[in-house]
Parts: sequence; C-alpha cells; structure tokens
Amino acid sequence: MMDFREHVRTTGGALKHWLVAQFLDSLAVGVLWLIGLTILHIPLAPLWAVIAAVTQIVPHIGPILGLLGPVLTATLKWMDWQHPLGVLGLYAVIAVVDGLLLQPYIMRRTAKVPLWASVLVPIALGVIWPFWGVLVAPPLLAVFYAYRARRRTVTRMGQNS
Repeated sequence: MMDFREHVRTTGGALKHWLVAQFLDSLAVGVLWLIGLTILHIPLAPLWAVIAAVTQIVPHIGPILGLLGPVLTATLKWMDWQHPLGVLGLYAVIAVVDGLLLQPYIMRRTAKVPLWASVLVPIALGVIWPFWGVLVAPPLLAVFYAYRARRRTVTRMGQNS
C-alpha cells in the first residue's frame, strides 16, 4: 500500500513531467510560428511567435488567440485577402503538426505516455465531456501512466525478492 506522501510524490512527478511537456510544446509551436511568419513576411513576426507560444498553453482558445495578431497585421499591411489567408493556412499546418505529431511525441518522451493514448484519449474525453475532457486529458494521462509505471516497478521488485 502507498502512503499519502508516495501518492503526492507520484502525482507531483507526473504533473511536473506534463508541465515540461507543455513548455516544450509551446516552445516548438512558437518556433514554427516564427519560421512561418518570417517566410510570409508578416511584420513583428518574433512578437507574434512569442504570443502564440505563450497562449498555446490554453487548449482550444490559446492557439486562436495567437492567430489573431498575425491575421490582423497581414490584413492591415496588405489590405488584401491572400496574405491573411496565408496566415490561416500556416495556422492549419501548425495545428495539425502540433496535434498529431509534436504533442504526442513530446508526451511520450517526457511523461512516458504512448503516442496512441496522446491522440485518442483527448478525442474520447472531448466527446464524453466537451471542452473539459480535452483540457484535462493530458495531465490525467501523465498521472495514469506514472501510477502504471510505479505499479510495474513495485511488482518487479516483489518478484525479485
């Protein structure tokens, strides 16, 4: 049996790994935005990339907030529809790359969450518990797999005795 301190240590460690994964994901998204906005010649690209990286932490709403500045800047600078459409296309590419590649890969590396779980569980929880399910899925996965790894370690230690 685990005592309270062991629960706190296991859960805290899992949440720490999840926070590191969130930070790395935000950093990667910021770099992608910087590269894309620079290629598109959007003014203040470094500023918009930093804002996109910071707002990336908030699921659903954050990435859209990070999109508003570059779209408005492109619209006001060129007064056409092609440049803002280019920024929207960049957003779509970054969202797909982040959701299907970066986040699952980073969660696997830092929090030891399998790729399939990183993709499927937020979708399933989003259907069962809209918005909140997607919001709580990554930290819940990190905690679940931390306890699973701990249980396997304790079982192996018990078999070796």
